[in-house]
Amino acid sequence: MADPIPMPTGLRPPHRLAQLGELSLPLDLLRFGLQWPRLVSATRGDGRPVYLIPGYGGSELSMRPLEAFLKRINYDVADWSLGRNRGSVDRDVDRFTAVAEARFAENGGQPITLIGWSLGGIIARETARQSPHLVRELITMGTPIIGGPKYTTPGQHYAKSANIRLDQFEREVHERNSIGFDQPLTVLYSNRDGIVGPDIARDIYNPQARNIRVDGGHLSLGFNPKVWRIIADTLAGEA
Repeated sequence: MADPIPMPTGLRPPHRLAQLGELSLPLDLLRFGLQWPRLVSATRGDGRPVYLIPGYGGSELSMRPLEAFLKRINYDVADWSLGRNRGSVDRDVDRFTAVAEARFAENGGQPITLIGWSLGGIIARETARQSPHLVRELITMGTPIIGGPKYTTPGQHYAKSANIRLDQFEREVHERNSIGFDQPLTVLYSNRDGIVGPDIARDIYNPQARNIRVDGGHLSLGFNPKVWRIIADTLAGEA
């Protein structure tokens, strides 16, 4: 049995400059526009079922561009069907598991691939942990894996305004993370992320995790052609 992983220490929220960098989203989108040619040669998929789970505050609309791309290269893509992600992780894991169970049955027991952005990645991870028969593979983008909300920019602001201590939350998240899972896992993170910094967006708990650094802010991860190409190559087994 592997030795338990000690709870990480010395972590901090993203630097102020990184937070301000999120204001450059329009410039990121313009810059990404020059990178679309890299998607033309993406390998066509095998038609497997894929679910997209939005981040905190986001709805299915935030995942529409990625959904359109994955459908174009022949994946059976669906959104999570629960509307805006309002941050109720335990409740949403239960609700999404019911959605996934229904699709699992409709597809004759074919497990699904989950792609989660930010908090959506937490829901994907907990679904895989609690219902491993449902999940074939996971990909997360800018997900606060370590510490939960404690070291995220929104978490810090919320804790101060509501006078909430996040230390206990951090311990509970670490204990939950320490219960690993076996599915293939690709973790995308960015050093420029001003909301979920790179120190907490990497997976240190699962030996099969592939931590891949990408360029871009947190708010642009779901629209980044480089990210999309990594996702396409991962699904095709070429990454």
